[in-house]
Amino acid sequence: ASDVYKRQAYLYGLPYEYYEKYKVRRYGFHGTSHDFVSKRVGELLGKDRKDLKIIVCHLGNGASVSAVDHGKSVDTSMGLTPLEGLVMGGRTGDIDPAVVFHLIRNAHMSVDELDTLFNKRSGMMGLTGFGDLREVHRLVEEGNEDAKLALDIYVHRIVGYIGNYTAQMGGVDVITFTAGVGENDDVVRKMVCDKLAPFGVKLDEEKNATRSKEPRIISTPDSAVTICVIPTNEELAIARKSAAIAEEGKDSYCLLYTSDAADDSL
Repeated sequence: ASDVYKRQAYLYGLPYEYYEKYKVRRYGFHGTSHDFVSKRVGELLGKDRKDLKIIVCHLGNGASVSAVDHGKSVDTSMGLTPLEGLVMGGRTGDIDPAVVFHLIRNAHMSVDELDTLFNKRSGMMGLTGFGDLREVHRLVEEGNEDAKLALDIYVHRIVGYIGNYTAQMGGVDVITFTAGVGENDDVVRKMVCDKLAPFGVKLDEEKNATRSKEPRIISTPDSAVTICVIPTNEELAIARKSAAIAEEGKDSYCLLYTSDAADDSL
């Protein structure tokens, strides 16, 4: 990806001085996981990730999506902080910034109160009272309409980012799920893939429902996009990166973001 591509992905629509003086830009998080998983995708498919367009859905209590275009990460859903992007366990994800002004003026909330609301009391926690999706599924099974709506909101946001990144990359070869929810929640995976069916995504229902800790393909052979589940291992990725940096005598400053797929922290 060109530097121009990266810059158009990470700069906000603010006066440029705020980037220059205060470094306000999108940084992205989970870089280690996205890097590790995109490499594992290539290994699983017997291909080099530099030949693939990959979307990685890191779905845990914190969640993010990244677009890895021929080995280079060109966009990711988290921003200046981990608050931006997907609806998460306790975080709002994307929200109109004017909500802050509205709540200051009408609910008389302080900056600290808003920080707590957006980062800890929102997302699935705010919508259902539970940050753990297992509890949300239990409520759905009991017929709780609020929980069903919350799950639909959760999936809606994921599908939106997948569509965005597919367009930005000019297509997608592989969509992979990882982290606690991504690896273990077959219901969420099915809901996402069902939404993508008009684009030729075909899920193997049996493979999707099978629990495993191994990297695996859960789409059918005739699916237009390969769907994978790849367990992440951020500890191993960090250890490998640390060893490489030590061997090369590099500074540890860019520990998480020195690889191609996490280039420029996107």
